[in-house]
Amino acid sequence: MKIYSNEIVFRGHPDKACDQIAGAILDECLRQDMESRVAIECAIKGDLVFLFGELGTKAKIDPKGIAKRVLRSIGYPSGFRVIKKISAQSPDISAAVEEGGAGDQGMMFGYACDDTPEFLPLAQTILIELAKAYDRLVHERPNVYFPDGKAQITGIYDDDFRLKEIKTFTISYQNNERNRFATDNEIRSIAREICNRHCIYVHEYLFNPSGEFRIGGPEADSGLTGRKIVVDAYQSFANVGGGSMNGKDPTKVDVSGAYKARELAKRILRAEGLRWCEVQLSYAIGKAEPLAVHVDSDKGEIGVGAEIYDECRPQRIISELNLLEPRYEKRARYGHFADEGRDD
Repeated sequence: MKIYSNEIVFRGHPDKACDQIAGAILDECLRQDMESRVAIECAIKGDLVFLFGELGTKAKIDPKGIAKRVLRSIGYPSGFRVIKKISAQSPDISAAVEEGGAGDQGMMFGYACDDTPEFLPLAQTILIELAKAYDRLVHERPNVYFPDGKAQITGIYDDDFRLKEIKTFTISYQNNERNRFATDNEIRSIAREICNRHCIYVHEYLFNPSGEFRIGGPEADSGLTGRKIVVDAYQSFANVGGGSMNGKDPTKVDVSGAYKARELAKRILRAEGLRWCEVQLSYAIGKAEPLAVHVDSDKGEIGVGAEIYDECRPQRIISELNLLEPRYEKRARYGHFADEGRDD
């Protein structure tokens, strides 16, 4: 038996709010101009939002208005001030991308396992379901539940790394309820229902173990895009690439490479009858063909042929995986592989 932990942050966590703002700006650029080049970052503290980065697009957008709209949709009040410092993409990088090359160097990972129909670890899907349920509470009872929060599962796993039981389910959530016992019980009931549906027993729940959680969000903490790349990917169950997937158009291989590595991992897992599969892609900026495609699995390393290298050229990935579809704000909410195209 093994004990292992994974984590999610809720949609209203300041870092996640920034990810969604960056994703929303990218979405609006792509809606109007599919050739947009976007690398937008966001930071937030108190009532102040900073937007900065590079933008090359024919789209007519209102970044300040988009940022405020996203924050309202999360459940935060109006009144944020927005400062932006955005310049054009480097012409050297732009020229290389126009020729089909990768928009950056780096390595990206994709992962799949046979735990769930989504080919994601069971503990990860449980936390995604909890985060979505908490978001519904925030919008149904905004005077009781506030947007910020996070959750963690410390699981008991067998030798095949399958989740058998949950040792500790830790949930920190921001509320304004004087009767903490009532809200804790409601959250416990939701978490227990999710776990029962997956036939997982929970030994212990911890709610706000540091004490009261009444002041949260950007009032209590700062937020920044790209600080939750583990949550965005596989919640510690797999290696993580070096770059964020948020606020970047898919010519950046941080985005397209990560999505392709995930698609390959699922495909190889099904074809080879694997327990789990992890794919690493690596690129050099300006070069179309990946430097390497490495596949590891519970049955050892798996070689790939030239056709896979050809599949992993950025322009082909973008076209075949439909990565110009404006969906990045939604994908930033609970992790980029949480829905795999499904609508809630």
